[in-house]
Amino acid sequence: MARKSGSTYAAPTIDVLVESSLWKRARGARPTVRRAVAKAAATLSTPRAELAIVLTDDSAIRLLNRAWRGIDAATNVLSFPTHRGRAETPLIGDIVLAYETIAREAREAKKPFAHHVAHLAVHGFLHLLGYDHVRKKDAEAMERAERNILRRLAIPDPYRS
Repeated sequence: MARKSGSTYAAPTIDVLVESSLWKRARGARPTVRRAVAKAAATLSTPRAELAIVLTDDSAIRLLNRAWRGIDAATNVLSFPTHRGRAETPLIGDIVLAYETIAREAREAKKPFAHHVAHLAVHGFLHLLGYDHVRKKDAEAMERAERNILRRLAIPDPYRS
């Protein structure tokens, strides 16, 4: 986890781009992802930052996953950190969410779609901040942070069986 300590919190600038008409089925998706990321930033006292959240579909995320990770399959969320520039409001990266995969996972887990979208937006945001889940210790830290943020959003623990 590569987070800087001692920084003061500032609400992030969040651009939400809808690149698939499938998201029309999910009324309230834009405010849901904005609220989730804003709550994550406030909970973690992150410094001022700008990011984009792209709401897309499985075919688009599959192409990104293949190009950037060498995995030829759709996934629910991808994060692309960019630690570019020293501007007053640095661009920290992009989060990409795929409608069909998220909808299927929510149905299978019997979770409200909005809760799963919020969880994945938070998950993607944590990746932009340097959190990871490759090693067990890092995964536990990331899951703890997710649980804490989601609790503040009144969303049940997504890791509880």
